[in-house]
Order: sequence, then structure tokens, then C-alpha cells
Amino acid sequence: MSNNPLRVSRRDSLRAVAGLGASAFTGAATHAADSKTNLIQTENAKPGTRDWMLSSTRIEPSTKYRCPWIEGYASRLSVRAGEKISFHVSTNPASKFRIDLYRLGYYGGDGGRFLQTLGPFAGEVQTDPLIGPKRLRNCQWKPCVEFTIPADWLSGVYLGKLTAEADGCQSYVIFIVRDDRKADYLLQCSDFTWNAYNRWPSQFSLYDDGTNPWYWGGNVDVSSNRPYGKYCQIFDAPLSTGSGEFLLWEFPLAYWMESLGYDVSYISNFDTHTDARGLQRTKGLLSVGHDEYWTIDMFENVSAAIVEGVNVAFFSGNAVCGRVLYHEATRSIERIGVFGPAGGTREFLAMSTLRHGRPYANQLIGAHSTGPVTGGADWICTAPDHWLYKDTGMKQGDSVPGLIGWEWHGDPAKRDNLEIVASGPTQSAPGKPNGGTYTATVYYGPDGNFIFNAATVWWADGLSAPPGYVRPKVYTEPQGPDPRVQQMTANILNRMLAPPRR
Repeated sequence: MSNNPLRVSRRDSLRAVAGLGASAFTGAATHAADSKTNLIQTENAKPGTRDWMLSSTRIEPSTKYRCPWIEGYASRLSVRAGEKISFHVSTNPASKFRIDLYRLGYYGGDGGRFLQTLGPFAGEVQTDPLIGPKRLRNCQWKPCVEFTIPADWLSGVYLGKLTAEADGCQSYVIFIVRDDRKADYLLQCSDFTWNAYNRWPSQFSLYDDGTNPWYWGGNVDVSSNRPYGKYCQIFDAPLSTGSGEFLLWEFPLAYWMESLGYDVSYISNFDTHTDARGLQRTKGLLSVGHDEYWTIDMFENVSAAIVEGVNVAFFSGNAVCGRVLYHEATRSIERIGVFGPAGGTREFLAMSTLRHGRPYANQLIGAHSTGPVTGGADWICTAPDHWLYKDTGMKQGDSVPGLIGWEWHGDPAKRDNLEIVASGPTQSAPGKPNGGTYTATVYYGPDGNFIFNAATVWWADGLSAPPGYVRPKVYTEPQGPDPRVQQMTANILNRMLAPPRR
């Protein structure tokens, strides 16, 4: 088997490009065909469907975010083949329901593959949990089924589409199937952050202390033992009901990678927190989208992987900002600090009540969240001769409109081998600077491995537009798939496969 996932046939490349949006990716099409296929290529050759998308969604107006007609959660954030996972579902009013299971990927542009149906089950109204210490809402719902993950289910992000028979109302449960094999890339899902912003059943996110709906202090605890409500910021995204933030910021990267046959495996923030050695089975660890909340264990485990020669790409913004404790008994996170200097974020006053201290996020990422945290900007090339820009045609000052947002990184670390590859002023609206400066960076580890920082939540918008994808528009607006962003991403992923240079 080739070690280079960019080697795909011309026919496969053209087929992949057809589902990636208005701008075709050209970088991978220059490579010869593989004599063998990897697991991702074999998986995506199977028939796909768009039936994974919700077709009948509804939100209770009084709560703004929940779908009480049918809602549920999975008992685990990630699970291996052969292990058990249970699904906990409530229907109000009581209704029979079924769970249709899908794996998300490319699948000829459909974005998902149907696996099997569970049920029908006799639904019931399950009790909302009482408000516990630190506003914790920890559901203890009865499981409708305990399910063993089949041996042939490939690592990936999986959706259970819940459908109530009474009126057809739908929502999701979401979970990650992980493995332990050596893989070229590990795509880390940002599910601690999904949980932090989940307001289910109403205003019970990490950001609400009972008084302020955008609180940024301590003494709030949020559990994964509850359904994901509809996403609460920036735009209306019905498919986020039950699916966290994966479809918003992370799926366009996974969809693009799988379309081109990259050898990618998937993990959860929880796996980064608990499985330090598991991070060292890859050549490239990928942080994607909105990856805000990390434990100190995550920070130390990724730092150790870098020392061992693992490359890391932060295709993310606002990453490694809030420091949290993970409580195993309640599957919950609690914000206890900030991975940055006091006053560094300026606008969030309640952050001053939290511990600020080293390690700072820019020690790991290259740059980190800094004031005013939010805003948008164009990606502006500052180093056209850098390997990042190979075959993009970009020159000094050339830009990708709207790619930076809505949260970004600046304040680059002071290290000798750090390179600034893009930088510019941020704005609160077109033509209205807000005083921020984003900085995208590259620095190098002991093996000649590298750490890339895209400095934006919206990097994946430049790669693809999968079925159901909703483009954000706040502060600025990204413009969708762009051959230059696709080529930069290919340059990053391809370089990750280079032999160590210790």
C-alpha cells in the first residue's frame, strides 16, 4: 500500500471534485493511481445516501433549542468496534420511534452511508434532570437499546437519526467510532466544545450562571448525559439538533479528506484526554473547527506527541482557550482557567475570575485567542515563498476573502523557529476594524515535524460544502471552496507524511 493518500486516479479525482463545491481542487489530481486502496477509499466506494439528513425538525419556542418531541444522547463519546454503546431517548408525547444509523463521509457526494435500523421502540416521556450543583443537568434516562458496534464498522463520525412514528419529528444522536490502528491522520472532533455550548434544555450551557447568558467564569458544570440542543450562535442550523457542532465546522474537512482517499481515523477530545500513547500512532493530528475547551492532560499529551515527532495542524480557531476539568462520574466538564495571560482576551470580563497561567496556548499552537477574540478578516499571504503556498500561485498580499472568523488566533509565541504565514487586521463588520490582528503560523518540532496554526474556525469552509452545510455570515463571510485553500491543505497533509528529519 502506498504511504501517500494523495495518490488517486484521475477518474477518482474528478469524481471527488464533483461534490466539493464551486471551486475544483486540482492538487491531488497530479498524482498517479494507487495499486492498492486504503480503508477510507474502500469505505467510500460503498453506496451513499442523503437520507441521513433530518427532513422534519422542530424546536420548542419556549426553550429556543430543544426538540422534546424526540431527543436523545449516546452513553459514550467514542467507542471501538466490539464495544457496547447505549442510546437514551425521550419522546413527548410518548411515541414509538426508530433509530437509523449512518456513517458520515464522502460516498459519491451524498455525505453518508446507511448501516442499519434499530427498533421500533416503545417511546416514553423521560424525566428532565433536576438542577444539580454548579447548574449541572445530568440525565439518567433509561436506555432504549444497548448496541454492540459491529467489527466491520470503520472509524468515523456516526449519526443515529431518531424518528418519532407519531408525527415524523426527527433529531440526532451522535457518536465517534475509534480504532487503534496506525493511520496517517487522526481527526480530533471538538466534542468538549460541543458540550460547552449545548444549552439543553434551556440556557444550561457552560456560558450561563443563571443570570448572565454569556457568562465566562467558573462554578458551572455541563454533562454529555443529555441531548444536544440546536446550535445557539451565529446562524440557524437545523441539522445541529442532536449533532453538536460537527456538521457546522468539522464535516467539510472530513468530507473533503474522504473524497480524496486520505487515510484518516477519528477520535474524540476525550480520547486526546485519556490516551496519550494513542496520539503517537499517527503522522498528523488534526484539530478542526471550534476546539476551544481542553484539559491540561490534553495539552500535555499533544505536547508529548510533538516531542515524539507527530505533526499537528490546528485547522481551528479559539482553540485551547478555556481550561476544563473532566469529571468521569457525570461525563461533564467544568471551566477552571484560561490557557493564556491575564487580560489577554480583553472583552470577557468574567474571565478575570479564572486562573490564568502557563502553559499558554500559543506555546502549543503558535498563536492563541487574544482580544477582542471575535471578528473576521481575509486570509492575507505574508510569506509567498513558504512551502505552505507551493502551487497555489499566491503572492505577497494576495488574499482569500472572509476565511478568518469568527474566532481566531493572534499573539504569536516568541520562538526562534516560528514563521508567520498569514496575518492581518480583524473587523466587526466590513470596513469596521475592531483592533484585533490574527496571525497564522508554522513552527517546528525536534524531528523536523511541524505545527501549523490556521488561526480560524472557518478553514474547512474553503475545502468543501457537503450536503446540508450552512455557510456562516457574521463579522465577515467566507466564500466557500477555494483551490488555494485546498492546495495549502494538501501541502500540509502531504508534508506530514515526509520521513522524520531528527
